[in-house]
Amino acid sequence: MSNLEKHPAELFERAPVVLTVGVEILEPRDVPLGGPRAMTVRRTLPQRKRSLIGAWCFVDHYGPDVVAERGGMVVPPHPHTGLQTVSWLFAGEVEHRDSAGSHAMVRPGELNLMTAGRGIAHSELSTPETTVLHGAQLWVALPDASRGHAPFFEHFVPEPAAFGDAVLRVFLGALAGRVSTATTFTELVGAQLDLPAGASVDLPVDPRFEHGLLVDAGEATLEGATVPASHLGYLEPGLSSIRITAGDRPLRALLIGGVPLGESIVMWWNFIGRSHEEIVQFRAEWQADVIAGGREDGRFGTVRGYDGRALPAPELPNVRLRPRE
Repeated sequence: MSNLEKHPAELFERAPVVLTVGVEILEPRDVPLGGPRAMTVRRTLPQRKRSLIGAWCFVDHYGPDVVAERGGMVVPPHPHTGLQTVSWLFAGEVEHRDSAGSHAMVRPGELNLMTAGRGIAHSELSTPETTVLHGAQLWVALPDASRGHAPFFEHFVPEPAAFGDAVLRVFLGALAGRVSTATTFTELVGAQLDLPAGASVDLPVDPRFEHGLLVDAGEATLEGATVPASHLGYLEPGLSSIRITAGDRPLRALLIGGVPLGESIVMWWNFIGRSHEEIVQFRAEWQADVIAGGREDGRFGTVRGYDGRALPAPELPNVRLRPRE
């Protein structure tokens, strides 16, 4: 799922950041995505005080939502630039189509990775069989040297692997001896971690990486700090091992991390660029080529097989968009 806010400001929101024994606890912000039955997501990244964790730049967490009550996921074709979308489900099924010609299902425990590169469009619809929808949508910012890459799509199914008391599903990068074959353009890691109630695990990690732990179910203790459900715990680089402990219920969490990107980015709506002028240009091309039907072979191409109109871009704010690190 992508950012469907009707009036998006810069994607750096003001939300509380709590410091606990060296761990930043990033609190979620509820973001309604429009319409009386539209989904509401819990957004923990970006925030004004933290824009990136490695190259990870966007974390939305949603559900479990009963589709009969909330309407499920209905996201018309919309654009992306300069990023990779990481789709990860805990429950339900989503149909993906994109302008690179990909048509695939997103299912629990399976990674769908879309590299937007210089520009792509895609649609996302929860399937009629889906009764409960629950998952996370994350973005990875592409480094400047790679953000002009041709768009493409990948699907990867990580094998669950035991590590101590934990079960890991490593969907990007490498962790504890497990390696994903999905393409990355910076050094990073993404994994689902499951722990029984009361259990602990000491994960060996790359000390060059900064890390974030998004708690989906239960409660975690991260290096001695409590991370409640739907919160994101952040750790600076420098650790070669991370201790994670489950509370009195089984823990399910996503561990993300990577080498600090070291570049300034500009994020607005579904675009990532390097300047205000680039974002203005991306929006103008989307509106002219797709919404106004100017050309099918432009930057964003055409999503085939979707029955409906593409999503118009919101109006830009009346301020200059600022780069962030």
